[in-house]
Amino acid sequence: MLIQDVRNCAINIVDFGVSDLNELKWDLNHLPAVDVGDYITNLSRKQRAIAFRLLNKNRAIDVFEYLPAEVQELLINSLHDVQVAQILEAMSPDERAELFDELPAKVVKRLLQSLSPQQRQVTATILGYPEGTAGRVMTTEYVRLQEGLTVREVLNKIRCQDEDKETIYYAYVTDNNRKLVSVVSLRQLLFSYPDALLRDIAAAKVIRTTTDTPQREVAKIMKRYDLIALPVVDREDRLVGIVTIDDVVDIIDEEATEEIQKLAGVTGGDESALCSPKVTLRKRLPWLLGNIGLYIAAASAIAPFQEVIKVVPVLAIIMPILANSSGNVAFQVLSVTVRGLGLGEVTPKDTMTLLRKELTAGLGTAVGLGLALTTLSMMWSPPDERWVSFVAGSVMAVNVMIAVTLGTVLPMGLKRLNLDPALISGPLMTTTLDAVGFMTFLSLISFALQVFS
Repeated sequence: MLIQDVRNCAINIVDFGVSDLNELKWDLNHLPAVDVGDYITNLSRKQRAIAFRLLNKNRAIDVFEYLPAEVQELLINSLHDVQVAQILEAMSPDERAELFDELPAKVVKRLLQSLSPQQRQVTATILGYPEGTAGRVMTTEYVRLQEGLTVREVLNKIRCQDEDKETIYYAYVTDNNRKLVSVVSLRQLLFSYPDALLRDIAAAKVIRTTTDTPQREVAKIMKRYDLIALPVVDREDRLVGIVTIDDVVDIIDEEATEEIQKLAGVTGGDESALCSPKVTLRKRLPWLLGNIGLYIAAASAIAPFQEVIKVVPVLAIIMPILANSSGNVAFQVLSVTVRGLGLGEVTPKDTMTLLRKELTAGLGTAVGLGLALTTLSMMWSPPDERWVSFVAGSVMAVNVMIAVTLGTVLPMGLKRLNLDPALISGPLMTTTLDAVGFMTFLSLISFALQVFS
């Protein structure tokens, strides 16, 4: 049975008979763990607990790691303490630490006590590193070797002792003080003679990172060097863990989501498409309320010119086009700049280079949009007011150049100050340009009316 079929038949899971539950149990224990995780997530609270209890012990452990943190918390509160302890004990240290980050402190303290001393110490160590760093996302489940081993001994060790490691594609060679010496891949081991010494085939130059490296930089390193795992060392160059490619995928997704939401003015971190209305309201309303102040500023730029608008009614048609066009230009430039900073394509040192490029492209945009607005304004204006179209086109061109400049310089400036460039959101930029554009446009129209009247 496909997972879509299981979703359909599980709507009334509470009312299922024994035969139906047996069929569902077989399906849930044979489908991919990630699909089962999605299925359980979409059930009601009561149905989640029933479906999860249908999973075999090992299967439940695999599926649990694919569940969102809020679902994991609900299951922890509904399952027996023994089952919870078994699941937590079997989780990878980084996944367990991520779960504990989302739970109340009292719950974390209780769950830590249910772990074995070894896993408790590992989890406490990871939780001790600052959020958003390599130490916080690393796992301690890696293959560690000594230099004096042969290839045959290494393969036997991996086969017999390292089955539970998160990845065995890379093995790391350390000295007696756990300092990272070299690295060897499973490919190298498989294609080397059994009696060859590890020190002769391992690569002495190891790309590594430290526990305090920001997770964004970790993702950049792994992308640059096409790594599926990156060793993490402490200040004394001792190997303490590795960051794996699945963690990097999550980091990239998290960072991209955060930047997109900040640009759109969504506060409070990651907001999923299916989160509760309460969460959506909490994340969106603060910024929208704050934006009212910005809109008041833009409206204040128009207020002194109400008489001018009465005299030249076509201004009411032109002004929204002026505002929207320059705002769109600013958002385009802002998005490209923030993305470039996020991916490491540009740095604050490249500000002038990027600005020259954007101004050159922006000049063409300014001319095109200015001519378009001039043409439209002439079509809409009475014969004796067509001079307004030339003012509108000129202001449009100037506003576009301002938008290009601000969209480039402001995020670069924030980055230079070690602040998040995405703090310059689209709504903030758009409202600022509205105020500047309206003030400039209406001031010129007012001046022209005084001169020619």
